[in-house]
Amino acid sequence: MPYYRSVGEVPRKRHTQFRQPDGSLYAEELMGQEGFSSDSSLLYHRAMPTAIVAAEAFDPPAWTRTPNRPLKPRHLRTHKLDTAGADPVLGRAHLLANDDVRISYVTADRPSPLYRNAVGDECLYVESGSLRVESTFGLLEASAGDYVIIPTSVIHRLVPTGDEPVRLLAIEATGHIGPPKRYLSVRGQFLEHAPYCERDIRGPSEPLLSEGSDVEVLVQHRRGWTRHVYASHPFDVVGWDGHLYPWAFSIHDFEPITGRVHQPPPVHQTFQGPNFVICSFVPRKVDYHPLSIPVPYNHHNVDSDELLFYTGGNYEARRGSGIEQGSMSLHPSGFTHGPQPGAAERSIGIDYFDELAVMVDTFRPLDLCDAALSCEDTGYAWTWSGRTKA
Repeated sequence: MPYYRSVGEVPRKRHTQFRQPDGSLYAEELMGQEGFSSDSSLLYHRAMPTAIVAAEAFDPPAWTRTPNRPLKPRHLRTHKLDTAGADPVLGRAHLLANDDVRISYVTADRPSPLYRNAVGDECLYVESGSLRVESTFGLLEASAGDYVIIPTSVIHRLVPTGDEPVRLLAIEATGHIGPPKRYLSVRGQFLEHAPYCERDIRGPSEPLLSEGSDVEVLVQHRRGWTRHVYASHPFDVVGWDGHLYPWAFSIHDFEPITGRVHQPPPVHQTFQGPNFVICSFVPRKVDYHPLSIPVPYNHHNVDSDELLFYTGGNYEARRGSGIEQGSMSLHPSGFTHGPQPGAAERSIGIDYFDELAVMVDTFRPLDLCDAALSCEDTGYAWTWSGRTKA
């Protein structure tokens, strides 16, 4: 993370004696990235964070991936997926994946188990509803429009709140997710041209202390899944400080960058991950050159697949293609994509787009998972020609 936080009780000097009321030492845990050479935080536990009493292999719900063959654009209708009664971790319907990232969708109405993703960071986008993110770092509330970044190996639980199930887009990386480097100074401060800044970021503000013994935690790791049983509850941290922690940022706080003519997708970039980027398309004033065409031009990103998740408003470039709330469009490398027929002419004279979408561009091709095929609109690829498949 680009800035320092201190929550709860911490000693004045790190790695010095810090004692509990009974005189025993609090147990330090340094959680850090890239082998002591990148962001880290120092947590103080009541009990030993290393004390497990059991470990056994765990089999998560099965899933498969297959190449996007024949190569064609795809339209996935996530609201057609049956994930009712699911939890926000094990209930995820995996849609698309490659060796860098996996993209899933879930409608959840009950808490997840305690969970640790030891493969990479997760970015959760809340389409609707609300949830509570409980972790060793404390409590974080999230609602519609929020991105939540959960760093690698943070033990946490996702708890839907409110009267309606929470709908989540889950982006699981094989590395770390953070703001684009071009938005940050050499010391990690957001620069003046960045479309969001430290004031827009929310992190835990106080410890979350829980009691318990023989507590189960599911761990996703590079060789599968394991169920650990901890001697005492991992939510026993009385304080922490550092630059590494779960955090939230609302898409509604993203400040759009506009121009006289159509601006390319990099102006919408919000996060970067290993071999992928995440962008936010938000309501905004659009092109103001007198001869501008506000919708995108036909384009072919020869090095990347483009996934767009439509999460609100009206998307002018896709009118007439069947795109709706909760739709995902996949436009793969090897295919030139662009607005639907007539969209360019219709957009002339429009000065404002009321649209909300999350885009993931990957630099390795995305494979299709079983859930994607189950909710695909198979006629989407032919909507530019106005024909049905021959």
